[in-house]
Amino acid sequence: MQIHVVQPGQTLFQIAQMYSSTVAAIAEANEIPNPNRLVVGQTMVIPIVGSFYWVQPGDSLFSIAQQFGMTYQELARINGISVTQPLQIGLRLYIPPRPRRNAETNAYAEPFGNVVSPELEQSARQTSPLLTYLAVFSYQVQEDGSLKAPPLNNFQAIARGNRTTLMMAVTNLEEGQFSTELGRIILTDENVQNRLLDNIIATAEQVNFKDIHFDFEFLPPELRDSYSAFLRKAKSRFAPRGLLLSVAVAPKTSSNQKGILYEAHDYGAIGAIADLVIIMTYEWGWSGGPPMAVSPIGPVTDVLQYALTQMPASKIMMGQNLYGYDWTLPFVPGGPFARVVSPQRAIQIAVENNVAISYDNTAQAPFFYYTDNQGRQHVVWFEDARSIQAKFNLIKELNIRGISYWKLGIPFPQNWLLIEENFNVIKL
Repeated sequence: MQIHVVQPGQTLFQIAQMYSSTVAAIAEANEIPNPNRLVVGQTMVIPIVGSFYWVQPGDSLFSIAQQFGMTYQELARINGISVTQPLQIGLRLYIPPRPRRNAETNAYAEPFGNVVSPELEQSARQTSPLLTYLAVFSYQVQEDGSLKAPPLNNFQAIARGNRTTLMMAVTNLEEGQFSTELGRIILTDENVQNRLLDNIIATAEQVNFKDIHFDFEFLPPELRDSYSAFLRKAKSRFAPRGLLLSVAVAPKTSSNQKGILYEAHDYGAIGAIADLVIIMTYEWGWSGGPPMAVSPIGPVTDVLQYALTQMPASKIMMGQNLYGYDWTLPFVPGGPFARVVSPQRAIQIAVENNVAISYDNTAQAPFFYYTDNQGRQHVVWFEDARSIQAKFNLIKELNIRGISYWKLGIPFPQNWLLIEENFNVIKL
């Protein structure tokens, strides 16, 4: 497959001709609602085997081959040209598919208002063939150690039919917010802990969860060691029953990073205990903060590189947002929160307002400005095929375990096409 960025004046018919594809195939793969309405800067994944490269000034057969990890002799042979033949600018060369590496993938499924919408269930059904884990979010711990369960609907059947491992996400959420006080109770009351672990094991056996996933946030900083001890106890209870233990952690760049999000998450200890660790490498740009990329490549890289000093690469899963935000400008701290948008909706907003999509090469993320019908200026930061490919390249470069998505139900077809292009998804 190949990523194409729409240029001024291009039509889908012209793009299809460039890649020896069809309008229908490209429109269907990228779920383009109106093939006659594209915007400059819009990216799409071209569903072809391998890719094409057009010769640029200064290129040589050797430099192009090196770029794609092959020999110049092989490149010449595949394209039926002589190794001594001068390359014409604009010549189209075919590049065969590159080997895919193994990786694990996870995606959270969060029912909204305790209801599994048809859209969420359909999203789980469509993506489960490309998921190692499906994380049902979430089983909320109560103060007595019992669990408030989310609706499951057909998640069990979907996972079973696609050999996807069900992940039981356990949280300290109360009324939609992570509770510091509930975290304190769980980590300091041994009776609550034991009752909680008994309930988790009983639920896992009943539902057929194979991974128990703790997402405890806003924990009291002074209970850092207590959290690690709790996870150690959980691991000792789960392992004999064949249950994996995974943990979500905040994105840190040092062991002494301050803030209630970070201090109780001991990367070294958690990395030693857990079977896998999901690092929440997103929300630099967040709904209540100033406009910026949600997961800029630089900060994401910094967090993962620190994590590699604290735990094995084979345990690390990079967190990735499937959403973007639409901010009303000017941004005012404490003002209206940004609106969540899917990548598909972001493109439609650009189409409706006839504005070009730009790309920030430092952040490796797309964005655009527009003015609404009330005269208010907006900026939208989101994800596209280029930004997600940059994250896949980082996964390969750092040789980490894989990627975890927050969250299903947000349309982003290019992501799943590129998962297939880049990885052999492991099924346990």
